Amino acid sequence: MEQHITDDLSSLLAILPPEIAEALTEINRYNDLLEVILDLGRVPTARFTDGEYNLLNREVTQDDLDLVVLQVGDFDADNRAGIERTLHRISGIRNRRGEVVGLTCRVGRAVFGTIDIIRDIIESGNSILILGKPGVGKTTMLREAARVLAETKRVVIVDTSNEIGGDGDIPHPAVGKARRMQVPTPNLQHEVMIEAVENHNPEVIVIDEIGRELEAQAARTIAERGVQLIGTAHGINLDNLLLNPTLSDLVGGIESVTLSDEEARRRGTQKTVLERRAPPTFDVLIELQDRHSLFVHGDVTLAVDTLLRGRPSLPEVRSRTAGGEIVVQPPPEPQQPSQQGNGRKSKSKKGDGSAKQAKGGSQAWAPSVEMETPRAAAKPVEPANSKRMQSVYPYGIARNRLIEAARRFKLPLRVVDSLDEADVLLTLKNFYRRRPRLVADAEHQGVSIYVLRSNTVTQIEDFLVELFEVQSDVTEDSDDLLQRAMREAREGIQAIMNGMPSIDLSPQKASIRRQQHELARQANLQSHSYGRDPDRHIRIYRG
Repeated sequence: MEQHITDDLSSLLAILPPEIAEALTEINRYNDLLEVILDLGRVPTARFTDGEYNLLNREVTQDDLDLVVLQVGDFDADNRAGIERTLHRISGIRNRRGEVVGLTCRVGRAVFGTIDIIRDIIESGNSILILGKPGVGKTTMLREAARVLAETKRVVIVDTSNEIGGDGDIPHPAVGKARRMQVPTPNLQHEVMIEAVENHNPEVIVIDEIGRELEAQAARTIAERGVQLIGTAHGINLDNLLLNPTLSDLVGGIESVTLSDEEARRRGTQKTVLERRAPPTFDVLIELQDRHSLFVHGDVTLAVDTLLRGRPSLPEVRSRTAGGEIVVQPPPEPQQPSQQGNGRKSKSKKGDGSAKQAKGGSQAWAPSVEMETPRAAAKPVEPANSKRMQSVYPYGIARNRLIEAARRFKLPLRVVDSLDEADVLLTLKNFYRRRPRLVADAEHQGVSIYVLRSNTVTQIEDFLVELFEVQSDVTEDSDDLLQRAMREAREGIQAIMNGMPSIDLSPQKASIRRQQHELARQANLQSHSYGRDPDRHIRIYRG
């Protein structure tokens, strides 16, 4: 379905000072306009999709601000106002005396067809939480979802700031047949949510910007009454939501649980672990990356449990091409662990730490390695005995260490400066879990992804052993292994001293781990062993 956009921009231009409205007309980029910024004593600016531009050479005066304030509706308790029967939002900045000294005039647009990319999910009857940073299009998608569902179901919108249904008592046509309940003040949003269920017999409740604990509790109450709930929250991904103490209950919440000795040994973890506290309020979580791509966690329960066990969740990737075609990339099947020793054909024990340590999701689709699989299928990497040059793009990895390690092993490796030239993306666990655009691009392009726990020489060398399947020519005796293990421990301690919160070392046998613990103690740092042999390793952190 082709997208149709309506924005009533003439209504917004009519309330602006004539000089500013004329400047916007001369620029003539209405479809790209996001906001108009008016701050007292500063030049007026317009924010477009590609940046911010000055509109006039003079500063904004108090008369300019008063002219806009007089023409819009009353400001609510959250300092927001609107223009009746439109979706535009005017947000005020006040001084200590309560006077308006700044205005953010955001353009509100109804985009018909924007939910085609998730229409099957919306119509499934599952409760859905849409996550994304401000300005990425959450409210626009929510509004369109309400309109589509209202054609066949009883839909009630709880509209806290009139962003979904527009300002005024009559809702904007963009919400279709959906009914709209306005909220007197933001701190009463949770009460209006419950009132909507109790008084108006809805099949679907639509709520924008769940941001307080009481609202999260009200959302759980609604979902448990059998009503489909579609809501939005600010955040980047599921990891952020789990770490947010106010909103984590939306996905079940987390709590610390003490395991029995037997259970801790069975799991190969410490006795105190994090577990999901309750069933998630929402069945499906959608992470908006931008206006044309998103990640879908179809089973929030599974996704949360996976993350709490230190493994990456594997969402479905959906995107819309420039031609309007919707591309759906299902999550890859988790790779089964190798059954042989350390998962390597080499006789060397040198590489026991690299990939196995990277529990957060390590290399993609290299069948001899025991680790997690990232979100998209990738090209298989040929071993070194094929003598094929491997091009590696390091992201967050010390290039000099990578180059030096490749020289030491005499491996055909080339470090490149562009993902387009790379066969392999090498990055760190904390970068991978943040899901930067670079990682998503690598997955879409089919570039293999290797994830290391830490930026140490030892783990970089272990990565090369895995990548090139290095054979016995790089085997080491026990003294070499001890020296490498202690060197990695010293590098890890230095990283903690430089500000890193914690670092995981490569798996080692008990005698070596004891010496690593002693190094950490001498540096006044804490250390703890995790996992089962032969994968038992040390984590160093500040006390």
